[in-house]
Amino acid sequence: ANCMIINDVPDGININDNCGSTHIEVLARYVVQNGCDVGVAFDGDADRCLAVDEHGVILDGDKLMAMFAHDMKKNGRLKNDTVVATVMSNLGFFKFCEKYDIHAESTKVGDRYVLENMLLGGHNLGGEQSGHIIFLDYMTTGDGQLSAAQLLCLLKKSGGNRSDLSEIMERYPQTLVNVTAANDAKERLDGEETIWNKIRACEQQLQGDGRILVRCSGTEPLIRVMVEGKDAETIGAMAADIAETIKERLG
Repeated sequence: ANCMIINDVPDGININDNCGSTHIEVLARYVVQNGCDVGVAFDGDADRCLAVDEHGVILDGDKLMAMFAHDMKKNGRLKNDTVVATVMSNLGFFKFCEKYDIHAESTKVGDRYVLENMLLGGHNLGGEQSGHIIFLDYMTTGDGQLSAAQLLCLLKKSGGNRSDLSEIMERYPQTLVNVTAANDAKERLDGEETIWNKIRACEQQLQGDGRILVRCSGTEPLIRVMVEGKDAETIGAMAADIAETIKERLG
């Protein structure tokens, strides 16, 4: 493989500075401009890996897990025909699993919860949309460079275009809105029927082809509103409407 390395001159203070998985648009432009087959990007401590295909289209953790799960099941290496993801994984990922008869376990956000589920259930593939992917056959933590090596191996075996492989999963438009919450908002959320009635009304409008997730952040004074569906404009309006209701009731 002919490898081109960028953003590889650390000076002690430029970690994640307009580079890596947190600024993957830089890599996307580079891949297209230089006619590369694929690009991979890591975060500062290299436990996450994201990729871009030959057109500069971003392959997030969900897309990568779908590609790995499909290949591993086809070759009899996906234990229990199961992959472990989190509640924040894209709806398209769960639709992909249904289509290919792969069971998808869903955990709370955090790779430690993914690993816990994998160990309890004896599963060997799991991860997060953010690019934390755990290959339990090799190690018990996410390792971006291991994920990259697995991706390159898969691409080499396939002989096809990167975009062709990633098309096994359709990514649904996803909108995430963070609402600043009062100190007691997390405790009050469950009992706020006005908010849940709004959520139920929006879910009915999606008619089963989308989903809404409202959860409290475990690390910040925020309530996160995530809406997925076929139409980006519709889900954007829904997320804003739900967020406004949360502000009125809990802000």
